[in-house]
This record gives sequence, C-alpha cells and structure tokens, in this order.
Amino acid sequence: MRPEARTDTVVLVMTGEVDHDSAGPLKAALEEGIGARRIIADCSGLRFCDSTGLNVLLKARLRMLNHGGRLDLAGLHPPVDRMFEITGAHNIFRVFQDVETALTDGEAGT
Repeated sequence: MRPEARTDTVVLVMTGEVDHDSAGPLKAALEEGIGARRIIADCSGLRFCDSTGLNVLLKARLRMLNHGGRLDLAGLHPPVDRMFEITGAHNIFRVFQDVETALTDGEAGT
C-alpha cells in the first residue's frame, strides 16, 4: 500500500489482502492521508478484505469527515465487493468503478 498525492486528493493503492494480521500498514497509510481533502482507496489490486480491514476503512472515513474530507473507494472486485455489499458498506462509502472515474467525479469536493 502506498499513498500517491495528487493535488488535494490522495490515491491509496491497496494490494493483496487486508485482515487482522495485515491491517496495520493500511491504518498507517490512511493516517498519512488525513490532511488531504479526499482519499480514494484504489481496491483494484485487493484480493481479500475481512471485517478488520472494513473497520479500518470505516474509522478512517469518520476521521476524514471530521476533518472536512471524504474517503471514497474505487475498483472493488469480488470477493471484496461482495463483502462490502453484504455488510451494507456500499451505502456508506461512495464506490466508483475505477480510480479515473473517481478522480473525474463532479462531486469530489462535496
């Protein structure tokens, strides 16, 4: 996972798996991006995410909202997409087809 700055937006590229044993780097990367107006979590390389990873993302979303920012998701693939669907996280996060779509979204600053 590595954050890539792009103006006032940070694109966080997630790869591999996020579970109880590997959530630490995700949490640290999200903390680094808190000062940005927006974080886009690029999940296109993510093969697995359990409830620990989801909780890290939910907490980071709240921190971003408290700082006047937002956390969006892009590129969810099965089975990650299914987990977000089952848990209702699709209703909490803005989810985009891919990072490019998220970056060109007209409501990015709202």
